[in-house]
Amino acid sequence: MIMRRICNFIIMFALALSASAQNWLPDILGPGFEMRYVQQGEDYSGKVRSTIIRHRSDCADAKAVLYVHGFNDYFFQKEMAERFSAHCYDFYAVDLRKYGRSLMPGQKRCQARDISEYYADIDSALSCMVSSGAKDIVLMGHSTGGLIVSCYMMSHPDAPIKALVLNSPFLDWNMGKLECFIGAVSALGKLFPNVEISSGSGTAYSESLLKGEHGEWEYNDAWKSRVSPKVSLGWVRAINNAQHFLRKHKGDIHIPILLMYSSHSVNSDTWILDASRSDAVLDVADIRKYGRMLGPDVTSVKVNGGLHDLVLSSRNVREPLYTYLFQWLSANDK
Repeated sequence: MIMRRICNFIIMFALALSASAQNWLPDILGPGFEMRYVQQGEDYSGKVRSTIIRHRSDCADAKAVLYVHGFNDYFFQKEMAERFSAHCYDFYAVDLRKYGRSLMPGQKRCQARDISEYYADIDSALSCMVSSGAKDIVLMGHSTGGLIVSCYMMSHPDAPIKALVLNSPFLDWNMGKLECFIGAVSALGKLFPNVEISSGSGTAYSESLLKGEHGEWEYNDAWKSRVSPKVSLGWVRAINNAQHFLRKHKGDIHIPILLMYSSHSVNSDTWILDASRSDAVLDVADIRKYGRMLGPDVTSVKVNGGLHDLVLSSRNVREPLYTYLFQWLSANDK
């Protein structure tokens, strides 16, 4: 245990030096937002990098939060960052390797072969935060990001994290009768990791988000496409293995967890009214079932009328959601 902590300290210190060597630059989200790249070496696809984005609070004694986005996604939730900053949290987010700001020429978006590939991206962000004076850090993940941060906490119990917030985490597949084939597809992913398959052709979720369609939001659709991109068999294997890892080690996250999910799911490729008040991506019953198994201190919250990304729901949904979120954080500020 002592040796592991020493090794973790050395790694975090080295990452902090690497991150601090880069200057903060103005971010695409405008005034108050900054970003910096972190070079993460090379993997099977060549050079990779992650991106740290921040929006700092004006509070003299601010806490901190680190947000990890989901699949076919990147950090663009400006309102969420501003809410955290207004509640005395320095807000940090990471665009994971091969996503959003971190994409490099010739890379395939969202490509992964193991969830642990993202741990260095999270480590770098945490090191940067700690070196900037962050304390009482909350780790927050949405969808696939929720799966990643849950696995991270089980693998890094000594990480400087005080609480875990999960926004519709991707803890199980939502493929109906086709789920019986996931095991076989995952096995093929070990042999043929680069072979690609469709991840769906529906636009119901993107239409529920986009301004000009049925939502309120604008984002870069080259980084968050209207139709989910194809996924590699290696990615399927990575997700499947991560979900099984959580079930094998259920109950091993020993910090407070806030598990949030919509009141119900909807299954439609094209937009219908219910797509604007439901989770059009995952099965909320699975989120509730597997999320409650993550640790001994899980607060489970059903959000009536919530979208898959709950903070992008309609204003009458997200206002009470933010109120509850910050009340929960305050109650767990021990």
